Amino acid sequence: MLKLYGGARSRASIVHWYLEELEVPYEFVKLDMQAGEHLKPEYLAINPVGKVPAIVDGDFKLWESGAILLYLADKYGKTALSLQERAVFSQWVLFANATLGPGIFVEASRERKMPRLLTPLNEIFSKQPFLLGNEFTVADVAVGSILNYIPIMLKLDLSSYPAMLNYMKQLSERPAFQKSIGGGA
Repeated sequence: MLKLYGGARSRASIVHWYLEELEVPYEFVKLDMQAGEHLKPEYLAINPVGKVPAIVDGDFKLWESGAILLYLADKYGKTALSLQERAVFSQWVLFANATLGPGIFVEASRERKMPRLLTPLNEIFSKQPFLLGNEFTVADVAVGSILNYIPIMLKLDLSSYPAMLNYMKQLSERPAFQKSIGGGA
């Protein structure tokens, strides 16, 4: 059975959410980060950097939330992806982790970057329910988790982005979201 390693209030909840969406059986191994369990040799054998999340799927070990999401989409997704579809998923997952997250959560550049990031997202969600159209995908997990961390972690006024707020609300009401991020995982 696939094992997901994570800690309280970590990016593991993003992977947890996607596993719930995919209805893939898994075991959640909660590491006590305060006690340094993520720095013990047993865990460093899975992720030498000592960060969470990580997964072990049989003999295969993988870390970095974005890489894990893409792996799970490839392995457990409902349809085979073309090279172009896979590239678009990668684009959005990388955008979430490398651009959107830092743009929102790095305070020094937030005021300048936030409108440039959220305005186009609001425009997308004013035309369609999900990032890539009418179907929920791994792209929504990656981007939606970052967006839904904003009200949990920051007190930002997002009223200028009503379509994005509606998108965030829709995602937060999904049962799989409730079992993961919404449950304070």
